[in-house]
Amino acid sequence: MQTPREILSQLWALAGGPPDALDTVTLTGEEPQLPSSFRVAAAAQAGIAAAGLAAAQIWKLRSGQNQDVAVDMRHAVVECRSERYLRVEGKPPPPAWDAIAGVYNTRDRRFVRLHTNFPHHREAVCQVLHCRAERDDVQAALMQWDAEAFETAAYAAGGVVSMMRSYHEWSQSPQAKAVAAMPVITFEKIGEATPKPWPKGDRPLAGLRVLDLSRVIAAPVAGRTLAAHGADVLLVSGRDLPAIPWLTIDTGRGKLTSFLELKSEQGRNELKDLLAQADIFSQGYRPLALANLGFSPQKAALINPGIVFVSLSAYGHEGPWAPRRGFDSLVQTSTGFNHAEGQAAGLDGPKELPAQILDHATGYLMAFGAMMARARQSREGGSWHVRVSLAQTGRWIWNLGRLAGGLQTADLERDALAPFLEEASSGFGPLKAVSHSAKLSKTPAKWARPAMPLGSHAPRWPARP
Repeated sequence: MQTPREILSQLWALAGGPPDALDTVTLTGEEPQLPSSFRVAAAAQAGIAAAGLAAAQIWKLRSGQNQDVAVDMRHAVVECRSERYLRVEGKPPPPAWDAIAGVYNTRDRRFVRLHTNFPHHREAVCQVLHCRAERDDVQAALMQWDAEAFETAAYAAGGVVSMMRSYHEWSQSPQAKAVAAMPVITFEKIGEATPKPWPKGDRPLAGLRVLDLSRVIAAPVAGRTLAAHGADVLLVSGRDLPAIPWLTIDTGRGKLTSFLELKSEQGRNELKDLLAQADIFSQGYRPLALANLGFSPQKAALINPGIVFVSLSAYGHEGPWAPRRGFDSLVQTSTGFNHAEGQAAGLDGPKELPAQILDHATGYLMAFGAMMARARQSREGGSWHVRVSLAQTGRWIWNLGRLAGGLQTADLERDALAPFLEEASSGFGPLKAVSHSAKLSKTPAKWARPAMPLGSHAPRWPARP
């Protein structure tokens, strides 16, 4: 079984990082940290360390200075559950899930999971089932369906659901075979451009501009991480787009936030102007959603030669499920994690991982990929497309191996969190939130801007240092 350092080393090599940089990294802590048969803590630590090391490498490119990077495993795990530890004016988060979200039985004695936190996804499920949005009604309706047939029908109607599969079932599917041919991150040169110089600044990403078009957890975590190392991150949303307020607060630390109506010509022109001045375009919307509005990676590279375009999908960019919507909980269910964790716990049914680790790990891998591609652009030029997916991250975590007896680990008590929490002001009131777990010796990570309500800022870039 690989050590966390060996896992980090493989990520670093995949992105073309110089091997000697690994000598500056210190990883502390031991597995397991959470009750799981999977290596949740090792994935958290390695992903966050990779992003921290990329920031340190960029600092070296900009300043000529080395610095040390340290990541504690427990702190990393806590950061990968940051949304549950956020406190606003001392108050804990509201219930995380919609009333009808979760696991149900079907006629063929299978299980399906519904994700209904957004109203249009809930309406799609109820439309297919011809029932009210009440748990008992949903369960009764699902007893008239076989699991896979319902999964197919719900997706066709615009819903997001998944049938629970064993890992064996998943691995035999065409989509799993497509994902198996991909590394956990892919880098592709998509255009020619001269190398972009680094702007002035006293932090690794100071003066870099990041367009952040994202919601929920994974892609927003990527933007939050880039902001922690000094980037100007502008979160672009729409007034009518549904959002999950608690997640917006937690992942909004360090960001500017603006509304644009991308279905209007004016809104698209404003985004085009922002893109023309950006360094990184990070997006987590459904595949082709932005491309259909004129913002594909290739179009972005024409608008701004030298751009680093980062794309997140649920199931990967190749294979029959490439266009599918998805969330962490659904990908866990589809790809075998819930089945395997349930079996390890002796349950006749699914069991979730103790963190939204596909989301969080993918977010840190996105930030890592964005930084490594920007460093490559500064040396070689070109425009670059970085791709990640929840399913690719899931395959990576699965291949890290299992922990015998890991489910017997006690979960973290509130007292264990104290060293990892910090207080901050925000547009929502006083916050207590998880600090960033990658500790850089010369350019400490911090969020220089407070979390603010969506749409609080004009859609303009701040002046560079």
